[in-house]
Amino acid sequence: MTVIDPAPAQVPGTPAHTPSSREHATARPARRARARRYLMCPPRYFEVGYAINPWMDPVGGRADAELALRQWESLRTTYLGLGHEVELIDPVPGLPDMVFAANGALVVGTRALGASFAHPERQDEAGAYRRRLEETSGVAQVVAPQHVNEGEGDFLVVGDVVLAGTGFRTDPAAHAEVEQALALPVVSLTLVDPRYYHLDTAIGVLDDQTIAYYPPAFDEQGQQTLATLFPEAVVATEEDAATLGLNLVSDGHNVVLPAAATALAERLAGLGFAPHPVDLSELLKAGGSVKCCTMELHRHRSAPTTH
Repeated sequence: MTVIDPAPAQVPGTPAHTPSSREHATARPARRARARRYLMCPPRYFEVGYAINPWMDPVGGRADAELALRQWESLRTTYLGLGHEVELIDPVPGLPDMVFAANGALVVGTRALGASFAHPERQDEAGAYRRRLEETSGVAQVVAPQHVNEGEGDFLVVGDVVLAGTGFRTDPAAHAEVEQALALPVVSLTLVDPRYYHLDTAIGVLDDQTIAYYPPAFDEQGQQTLATLFPEAVVATEEDAATLGLNLVSDGHNVVLPAAATALAERLAGLGFAPHPVDLSELLKAGGSVKCCTMELHRHRSAPTTH
């Protein structure tokens, strides 16, 4: 597995300098959107009937499936309005978390690595997503995993690198599987806060060079690695993270994020991104938001377009 050593001058756990709003006002980069292709699953059978993360409360957090479906549809139409393609997978009765499509696989180019879920409640989702991807145009091979991984929940593509999370769900051995299956270098990161049990709850990918992240979600080595690799990253506040604000989807210019993440949206706008808030409060009861609902079928090195 590829190992990237942080620069020795960086103090562990200390974020690199983040430019002030005044600095950005004078040297704000031009942001360019790129058309994306997503796979989503309508939450037709959504409920909170069990607890497998700290957000879930099957007694006090009962979900309204009709409201969840309306909120999800707002997310889908937002993507369509931005010019992106959205494909669908049929939901399966008895799999209420299938709406969180990002967890179903990691797809880059013509190859996909399927998921293998940590909890028995979700294991049947893996086969449903593998079968759907086998029918998807442009996907030539779906690799069955040998180790537990939860797809884009713990694997985030940033340019030509995959950031890979572990600590709560994905087995560290799955990181090497990604590198072998998709021929991309992998950077391993360890999560330490159970509220941020997947990597996509603690990191939001903004473009091929830029991320937003919440340092306390990671161990000291992970904080140092991220600060070194992404010195211009947006360092999120506790308030940003607590709304699952980092569970966002960006096309390089337009950033779709939870409506409650107002401070993060304002900061991104100041950096030249265009925030598009969406209310997914009902799905938050299961510990998911924008990115959780969205599997990207990554087209490798697409040409930029503008929206």
